[in-house]
Amino acid sequence: MGDRLRADAKANQDLVLAAARAAFARDGADASLREIAKEAGVGIGTLYRRFPTREDLVWAVYSGEVDRICAEAEAPGARLRPWMEDFLGFLAAKRAMADALKAVLASDEEQRLAIRARITGALAALLAADASGRDDVAALDVLMALGGISLIAGEPGQRAQAGRLLDLLMDGLRPPPA
Repeated sequence: MGDRLRADAKANQDLVLAAARAAFARDGADASLREIAKEAGVGIGTLYRRFPTREDLVWAVYSGEVDRICAEAEAPGARLRPWMEDFLGFLAAKRAMADALKAVLASDEEQRLAIRARITGALAALLAADASGRDDVAALDVLMALGGISLIAGEPGQRAQAGRLLDLLMDGLRPPPA
């Protein structure tokens, strides 16, 4: 019976995280926790039992997205361009949670740098696996370029412009003709 409860608790946690991810993307970090619980189909007490503070919930959503984006980059057969598009979505979601994330990450510089190193490492593996890429480009430089594209064309209505900017970045990552 204990296993069943753990499975139910895990399922509830997953539902809360999915609802929170959607709510933060839609409403920003000030999304209603009561609405998140309602969308997840759980009581507010269930949400607070697992995530006692808003920052705990924001951190869980963010770290889950970091896990996802890194796993995607490191997956066999991963392709750089589709990963970059997904990464821009990740950055947009991060921006929606910026205020709450600042509170979490500002208190722990080491944690912030570890996350950046983890994402940069995953991107480096993806760049190395892409045989068409240059070997003289640092993953951190590509990461910073993606951050710039996100700032310039990170709104949903700017998808076409973001795509053109990604095409330019991809062209710059190709080795120059011999």
